[in-house]
Order: sequence, then structure tokens, then C-alpha cells
Amino acid sequence: MPNGSLERWLYSQNHFLDFLQRLNIMIDVATALDSLHNGYSSTIVHCDLKPGNALLDEDMTGHVGDFDISKLLSGGDGMAQTKTLATIGYIAPEYGSEGKVSISCDVSSFGILMMGTFSRKSSTDDMFSMNSTRMVQCISKIMELALTFTAESSEERIDVKDALNELKRSKFDFFQSG
Repeated sequence: MPNGSLERWLYSQNHFLDFLQRLNIMIDVATALDSLHNGYSSTIVHCDLKPGNALLDEDMTGHVGDFDISKLLSGGDGMAQTKTLATIGYIAPEYGSEGKVSISCDVSSFGILMMGTFSRKSSTDDMFSMNSTRMVQCISKIMELALTFTAESSEERIDVKDALNELKRSKFDFFQSG
């Protein structure tokens, strides 16, 4: 592909994607996954979705490539068992620990890909060394809180004292759940 992979654009000092480009690429990749999962009589599970396998054409449209370890689930099979492993940091827990492959594995990898796309951090970055579910929940709560400050109507905005309490509660919850 003319513009290489998403990995090149996320982790290089010489390349940059703005927010809309990142969002469009995630939409393109999700569209491709939807097609693989639901567009054929047999389900195709990619099994190795990561920034290096999200390829960008001349218009920066995202495409999914590298189907070397993909699995074909035919008939009523919603899951398969395999000994093939995908890339560390992008593997769904059930795939890595038990070798169970389903479309849910691609969904998990896509979530990790999204986090990396918007944070510009690799899934193996120290930032993700703690329980990532906890971190995502905490960040989500903080972003929700931030949005309350920017509400169009002043009556909908919360007081900074309430925000301070929410932030402290988020920090407490983050450390208590781990």
C-alpha cells in the first residue's frame, strides 16, 4: 500500500495523523472486520489485527491485510480451537490462554488497536502494563467528567468541587480495584 501501515504513522516521528484521519481509519478497519465476520456464508476471523496489518492506500483509507493465520469458521461453528498464536499485546485472553478463536477475538484486538490509535502508544507500552480494563474505565470516567465541563448550557456544567470529588473517587477506585 502506498502509505504503508498504520504502525508507521502512529509510532514514527516523521508521520502524523490528525484526529479525523484516525477516526476514519478505525471506521475503515471496522468496516473490513464487519465484512469478514458477516459478509460471507462462512465467517472469517483475522486473528492478528494490529497496526502493522492495517494498511493505508493513497487516500489514507484503511484496509486489513496479512491473513496468514486467519481462521475460517463454517457452518454453525462460532468458535475454533488452534495452537497458532497471534501478536503479543493484541491477543484476546481466551485466544492466548486456551487457543479459542471466534469473532470476539477480533473484537478484542480491535479495541486494543483503537486504544493505540488514539493514544499513539503500542499495546506493549508501559502505560498498558497495569490492568488495561481498569485504566480504560478510569479514563472513560475522566473523559465523561471533562465533557460535563464543556456542556453548552451553564446549568448542565458541574461545580469544580464536585469534579474534584469525582477525580479523587476515580483515583481511589483505580487503585482499589487492582
